[in-house]
Amino acid sequence: MKILHNRFAIILTAVLLLQAGFFYLVAEREEVIPVIVPLEDMPRQIGEFREVQTIVVDQDIRDLLRADDLLDREYVNPDDGVHTGLFVAYFKTQRYGQSPHSPKNCLPGQGWQPLKTDRPEIPLSGGRTIQVNRYVVQKGEDTSITLYWYQTHSRVIASEYAAKFWLVADALRYHRSDTALIRVTIPVEGSDTEKATRSGIEFIRALYPELQRVMPI
Repeated sequence: MKILHNRFAIILTAVLLLQAGFFYLVAEREEVIPVIVPLEDMPRQIGEFREVQTIVVDQDIRDLLRADDLLDREYVNPDDGVHTGLFVAYFKTQRYGQSPHSPKNCLPGQGWQPLKTDRPEIPLSGGRTIQVNRYVVQKGEDTSITLYWYQTHSRVIASEYAAKFWLVADALRYHRSDTALIRVTIPVEGSDTEKATRSGIEFIRALYPELQRVMPI
């Protein structure tokens, strides 16, 4: 256990040093702030999935997240009736302390208990593959699958630590620190987590081209 704690301390220290280096090195540089299409322009139908509602994000949550744009929607696949939640938080800069909140921190705070986490790979059209986080959580009798990642202008990032590293690298090379948290949530029917995961992956495969159209990625 001491070794694990020490390893965590080393990683945490490295992340803090990277962040400190970022703020020191880019503080005086002019940052490139991209212009994006409003997230509300995301299509009402994504592949076979159709929107059933757009959720209004409360102001206190907006104040907490400090994102420059937010989208919270629910879609349904008419073929099987599976509902899918899509949440996007976009940050045009992280220079002033704004950054995405990891679902691994937020969901337990909302009463969801983690059951399993892993990183499935998702094949996209054109032969590209992306890796995302899968987070299986439970609250009372409800079980849910959360698939999420961090999206920058040039890459998909699953690891929170890697996101900090690329924040510094991209700020130095491209003078950009914009990013987005993409979160897809699927309720589990019965105990079939694999079915929910497959549905989420199908949604992401249809979603990704639309993200490329709306966001500067």
